[in-house]
Amino acid sequence: MEVIYKRCCGLDVHKKVIVACLLIRDGEEVKKKIRSFGTMTSDLMVLHDWLWANGVTHVAMESTGVYWRPAFNLLEGSFEVLLINAAHLKAVPGKKTDTKDCEWIADLLAHELLKGSFIPPEPVRDLRDLTRYRKSLTDERTREINRLQKLLESANLKLSSVATDVMGVSGRGMLEAILSGSTDPEVLADLTRGKLRKKLPLLREVLRGRFRPHPRFMLEQILSHLDFLDEAIERVTREVETRIVHFQKEIELLRTIPGVDQKIAEVMVSEIGVEMSWFPDHRHLASWAGFCPGNKMRVLGNGRAERFGRGVDGGSELL
Repeated sequence: MEVIYKRCCGLDVHKKVIVACLLIRDGEEVKKKIRSFGTMTSDLMVLHDWLWANGVTHVAMESTGVYWRPAFNLLEGSFEVLLINAAHLKAVPGKKTDTKDCEWIADLLAHELLKGSFIPPEPVRDLRDLTRYRKSLTDERTREINRLQKLLESANLKLSSVATDVMGVSGRGMLEAILSGSTDPEVLADLTRGKLRKKLPLLREVLRGRFRPHPRFMLEQILSHLDFLDEAIERVTREVETRIVHFQKEIELLRTIPGVDQKIAEVMVSEIGVEMSWFPDHRHLASWAGFCPGNKMRVLGNGRAERFGRGVDGGSELL
């Protein structure tokens, strides 16, 4: 079989150690060097210098958890680095060791039998980390509001039955008053603003609760956590706005799509990037974005089959 890459290296990456197999082909002669490295930054720099000194052009490694990231970060600017799906690296059963694994990776790489996974450029990766972290913070804020509503219910305060948003201006004002020790339904209801004042009689009823010291303490902790989350979300959003400037043209184009606002456009850029040549066709793009319909089947009572799973519209299809 023809050898494509004359100087290449296969890496078997673990949490604390990386085993490297260097293959150098000079005509019919094949030189193999195997060496182990630690995973600290200084160890990875030694790995980088070793590969560079031996004239390596291509490096391949298995995508093992997040342990591949430090090595990838230090090697991607100097070598052609391929991150390989573990399913594509099946070796002979019963012959698996760290040394044999890196030899197998290096041999497959030399014959160009490996296909690297798509790794977005660093600016897109940074933006993706920010938008995903913002999503996590927003989800946590939603869970905390749900805890708040359960707490109010347990204290006989049915505020969520009247106020659509218990964390709105009116709701927050009433909660702050409760923390200050006020329990008079008349006083609490009078703190409402806007359209909610039309429901003052009903508010006086739902605010007639049983607020003991314990739920008051819990309320203080929840509101404090919500304030922290609001500040964190705001800081991350400002950082996203700073990073997204480089993709402003693409953002404006995406916002012309009905239903796509600024935040959705930011997420789209962070998840799929701006260079569509990375994807062979629209099906690969949909797969990367997580919008491929499921292929699971179930039989209905009338004998017909139904395909179900996550699709673009979240529905199922009858066959």
